[in-house]
Amino acid sequence: MLETQFPGIDVILDNYPPSLPKRLLSKVVPVFQFGVIGIMMAGEQIFPMIGITTPPPWYYSLRANRFGSIATAWLLGNVMQSFLQSSGAFEVYCNDELVSDPSA
Repeated sequence: MLETQFPGIDVILDNYPPSLPKRLLSKVVPVFQFGVIGIMMAGEQIFPMIGITTPPPWYYSLRANRFGSIATAWLLGNVMQSFLQSSGAFEVYCNDELVSDPSA
């Protein structure tokens, strides 16, 4: 849009990295997603392997609607990961001089 309004302007788009805690947390989200999917698909075998003879009550609640539980974990995980990976920050330079700084 800027290039059409101002011919000759040089627009360079690049992602600004999010903070370290957000980046680390965004790496945990897929582990949670696949953990929920694994428990939904093989919970009857997983719980005895870790020493729990009777699965907890929340497992039966989630298992009652297996598709909904998996879809919810997948969709919420994707939303969280998208939120954690975006910073919304940008920098503006004019004649190689920083005009706008996201940390300011």
